[in-house]
Amino acid sequence: MITERIDNITRIPENYRIITPPAPKSVKIEVTGKCNYRCGFCPLMTRENPGRDMDWKFFKRITEEMITIGVQEIGVFFMGESFTSSDLLVKAIKHLKRIGTPYVFLTSNASVANANSVARVMKSGLDSLKWSVNIADKEQFKEIVGVKESLFEQALDNIKNAYELRQKRGYKTKLYASSIRYDDEQLVRIKKLLDTRVIPYVDQHYWLPLYSMGSLATAKEKELGMQPIAGNPGRYDNPVPPIPCWTLFTETHIMNDGRMTACCADATGEWVMGDLKTQSFMEAWHSEKFQELRKEHLSGNVIGTKCENCVIYK
Repeated sequence: MITERIDNITRIPENYRIITPPAPKSVKIEVTGKCNYRCGFCPLMTRENPGRDMDWKFFKRITEEMITIGVQEIGVFFMGESFTSSDLLVKAIKHLKRIGTPYVFLTSNASVANANSVARVMKSGLDSLKWSVNIADKEQFKEIVGVKESLFEQALDNIKNAYELRQKRGYKTKLYASSIRYDDEQLVRIKKLLDTRVIPYVDQHYWLPLYSMGSLATAKEKELGMQPIAGNPGRYDNPVPPIPCWTLFTETHIMNDGRMTACCADATGEWVMGDLKTQSFMEAWHSEKFQELRKEHLSGNVIGTKCENCVIYK
C-alpha cells in the first residue's frame, strides 16, 4: 500500500544518516512546471514563469543515469500538474518502464485528468496514481484554489471515471488519494465528500498535515486562517521528527530546468544543491552544499541554515 512506501522513504535508515548517503531511494522529477490551480498554500505561486516543460533529451539522460545508480522509485511530477502536458507525461512513463524503473508514480489534482489521458498513463505502465483532494466544497474551492469552480466537480468526476476505467480495462495502476488536514474543522467539513466521492474510487486514502512549505506561503496561509506544522514529518498518522529532514537523505527533487533541490517545497531554487545540466547525479547528490546541510541536520541544529524557518516554524 502507498502508506508503507511513504513510511519507507520518510524513515531514514542508519546507513543513510551520513553526509554522503547512497543514491536516494526515490526521485521526483518536474516534467512540467505548469499547473492549472492557484492554491494559496502552494509555493509554486511564488515562482515567476512556472509554465515550462522539461527538455525531453535531458529527461531521458538523467533518468537512465538514475536507474544505473540504483534509484528505485521515480515520480513524474514535482511542483507542476503533469496532466497539463499529457503527451510528455505519457512519453516519460513509457520511457521509465522501458529502462526498467521498478516503480513509477504520479500525484495529480485530477481536474484535467480526463478519461483519455488516464487511460494512456495506465496503459504506459504507471504503477501509482494519487489524487490530491484537499477541498471540501465549492465555497472552499473558490477561497483557496482561485480558478473556475467547474474544475471542482470535474476533478471529482475524473476520480470516479479513472476507477471505473481501470476496472473495465484491467489496468494494474494503483489508485490512491490524500487530503491535507488543515485543522480539525476541515476533517469534519470534508468527510462527506471523501466518503461518497473519493474513497469508494481509490485503493487507499490517507491524511497529510499542512506543511510549512519551507515557510514560502505563510502570508496566504495566515490570510486563510491556516496553521502549518514544522518541517515535513510525512503522513499525519505516522509522523517523523522534522530534523533531520528525510528529503535530504532518501528522496530528492529535480526542477524542470535540471537543478537538484534539497526541499520538497522549493519552487524558486532557494535549496538548490546542484545542477544536472553540468554535473552527474551523484556529483550533485554529494555536492559540498548538500554535505554541509546534511551535517547541520544530523547535528540537530539548523539555526542559520535555509531550513531554519521551516523546521522551527512559528
